[in-house]
Order: sequence, then C-alpha cells, then structure tokens
Amino acid sequence: MTGPDSVPRLRKGVKVAFDDVRSGHVVLFPEGVLVLNDTAAAVIALCDGVASVRTIADRLAVDYAGVEPADVAELVDRLADRRVVDVDG
Repeated sequence: MTGPDSVPRLRKGVKVAFDDVRSGHVVLFPEGVLVLNDTAAAVIALCDGVASVRTIADRLAVDYAGVEPADVAELVDRLADRRVVDVDG
C-alpha cells in the first residue's frame, strides 16, 4: 500500500504521450494503453523516482483544489496494479 512518503516512478518501458486522436494524454505500456484525465497526467508527470506522494500532492495542490496525499496514493496504487509505476517505500 502506497503511503505519503512512498516514491513512485514510471516502470521501464512505459511511455507517456499526447494522443492527437483521443485529444488527451496516454500511458503506453507493454500490456496496453491508458487514457489519462488531466489530473492523472499531472500525477504521472511527477512520478520521477525522486518526489514522494506527499510532494506530488503538494505540487498539484497549487493548480488543483482539494488534492490530498491519500488521493495521490490511491491513484499510484491503481497505476502500480496496472504495472505502470514502481513504488519505493
């Protein structure tokens, strides 16, 4: 389970791109494609293997109202389940 001090990073082989057909951000990974909403794309962009879940939430709170570390952790858990990110800690 991901906590506020956990540090997520994209897994090897995962790529983030903007899909013109879908007019949105997508994550490309060996098992498939995920279409992201703006908030999820912002979280993914910060999954650099350095920033903790708490730091990601703090950065997002500047642009998105009501972002909590628990919300970011929940998304990171779902991304980890899909094998899009790895989580340290």
